[in-house]
Amino acid sequence: MDQREEQEFAEYFVARREAVRRMAYMMCGDWHRADDLAQTAFIALHRHWRKVRDKGALDAYVRRTLTRAVIDESRRPWRRERAAEVLPDRPADSPDVDNAVATKQTLLAGLQKVPPKQRAVLVLRFLEGLDVAGVAAVMKCSEGNVKSQCARGLAALREALGDELGDLRSA
Repeated sequence: MDQREEQEFAEYFVARREAVRRMAYMMCGDWHRADDLAQTAFIALHRHWRKVRDKGALDAYVRRTLTRAVIDESRRPWRRERAAEVLPDRPADSPDVDNAVATKQTLLAGLQKVPPKQRAVLVLRFLEGLDVAGVAAVMKCSEGNVKSQCARGLAALREALGDELGDLRSA
C-alpha cells in the first residue's frame, strides 16, 4: 500500500476500533478474545484495503469478517474449555449502577449459553440494530435463516435465563 492508503486505513481503524471491539465482546463475552477477534477483522481489512471499491461499505465488511471469525473461533476445540469465574470490579455504590451491572452480567451470561451462530444473529439484530436483511448480508445466508436463527436464539436465551428473565424485564 502507498502512504495515502495507509493513512486512510489508519484513520478508519482509529475511528472504528472501539465499536468493533464492543461488538466482538458482545458476541464472545470475553474482552481478551474480543481484542483478538477485532484484530483479526482489521487485519483482514488491511489485507484487502486496495480491493475495497466502496469505502462506505467498510463497516459491513468488518462486521461480516468479525462474525465469521467469532463463529470459526467457537469451532476450535480449545474454546470448549471453561474459564474460571472472575468477580467483576465493584462500581460506585448506587442502586441504579448495581441494577445495570446485574442486568448486563445476567444478559451476557445468558448469551454465552446460546450457540455461536444464534448468538451472532442476536447481537447483530438487537445490539447492533441491523434489520433482518442486514444480518442476512453479514452472515451470507437467507433472511428466512436469520429469522429462524433469531427465534431459536431468543428461545435458547429465555431458557438460559430462566427465572432471571423477570429481573431483566423490570430493568
